[in-house]
Amino acid sequence: MNLQPLEPSNPLGWVGIFRLGLVQTALGAIVVLTTSTINRVMVVELAMPAMLPGALVGLHYAVQLLRPRLGHGSDTGGRRTPWIVGGMAMLAIGGVTAATATAWMSIQPVGGILLAILAFLAIGVGVGCAGTSLLVLLATRVTPRRRPAAATIVWVMMILGFILTSAIGGRFLDPFTPLRLVQVAGCVATLAFLVSLAAVYGIEAAAPSAGASSVTAPAPSPAGTGKPSFRAALSEVWGEPQARRFTLFVFTSMLAYSAQDLILEPFAGLVYGLTPGQTTQLSGVQNSGVLLGMVLVACLGTAIGGPRLGSLRGWTIAGCLLSACALLALAFGGWVGPDWPLKPTVFSLGFANGMFAVAAIGSMMSQASDGTPSREGVRMGLWGAAQAIAFGGGGFLGTVAVDLTRWLVGSPVTAYGIVFVTEAALFLLSVGLAPARIVHVAIEPN
Repeated sequence: MNLQPLEPSNPLGWVGIFRLGLVQTALGAIVVLTTSTINRVMVVELAMPAMLPGALVGLHYAVQLLRPRLGHGSDTGGRRTPWIVGGMAMLAIGGVTAATATAWMSIQPVGGILLAILAFLAIGVGVGCAGTSLLVLLATRVTPRRRPAAATIVWVMMILGFILTSAIGGRFLDPFTPLRLVQVAGCVATLAFLVSLAAVYGIEAAAPSAGASSVTAPAPSPAGTGKPSFRAALSEVWGEPQARRFTLFVFTSMLAYSAQDLILEPFAGLVYGLTPGQTTQLSGVQNSGVLLGMVLVACLGTAIGGPRLGSLRGWTIAGCLLSACALLALAFGGWVGPDWPLKPTVFSLGFANGMFAVAAIGSMMSQASDGTPSREGVRMGLWGAAQAIAFGGGGFLGTVAVDLTRWLVGSPVTAYGIVFVTEAALFLLSVGLAPARIVHVAIEPN
């Protein structure tokens, strides 16, 4: 039986969705500076061990376990905008502090490392606070038919932030000095914060209270306190079978999604003999596939350009299945050797990953209001925490699995093949964990 999708009482138009996408652009600009540029400076210019930036990036993911608590704060506060602005402010401060700490490492390594720990803690909290509240605001203010497109927009605009910062910031970093790093980081962080501030200005002015679902009545609070405790709210959400199952789905699928991040280029170099430049180009091929997969879901899964095809659940499952097939093809191609069409295989992996990723994020947005009312922030925070843990551990576990398997079997082809097959199995497991239904995205004729 088809269910009518629940409509928000004051939906955002395309302009509003693009405005919130600008927040993702600003967020991505600061994050890429800290996780990519500063990472490289520590390892190359300062000759620090690679595990130092690896541990700091892992710390920024670990602290995002606070996402459910931060989401609960926005639930009880009644508005999402202050949490977005506050999160972006903390993220900007953390980004500048991380650059300062890196510069300090060049003259006093211990002091710089200690300051960097504080900086990456602030970055993690800022990302968790702003990112969770942004997705909740989209979930409660975007109509069901536009959610696939909205998910695509915010992801693509975040990638745009990566690209702009890498291109423009990289130009101003040369010739490199520690002081120049701090100056560039300060400019990027300030501009990003101002852009995000302008993007959310007045966007909730005409909205109903964000602390309650726009389609349901507020939930009764325990003991007449007016505001439930975080522990009670989290317990309620975890007690919802659909929310709990979706949390497991997010963790498993994102673990499979991220586990190949750090091993694909080494695989291409060791097994196919590609040069560093060629493997970098191969990553570009993969990212092109990701963007095309996202755009496909946005166009066919929403009202853009004609009738919608399928549901977010269908697109999510299709993305998981195609990702599993592409990973199995990569494993098989390693045994075939140089004659295997590597670039088309990697492109297909990116395409399938893009389909899966945007449909999964759209599903998060669609299910945020399903269940006990006024718990959207806790649900989104719970799923965001599962995603952060998977992303933080996926890349690391992927490299460990390759090293361990290679040590056991002695063959890089077999080692990478086993890891790719394991990732494929995780995607297939994710299909079984996918929610049985997504109420808010049941497709009706236009």
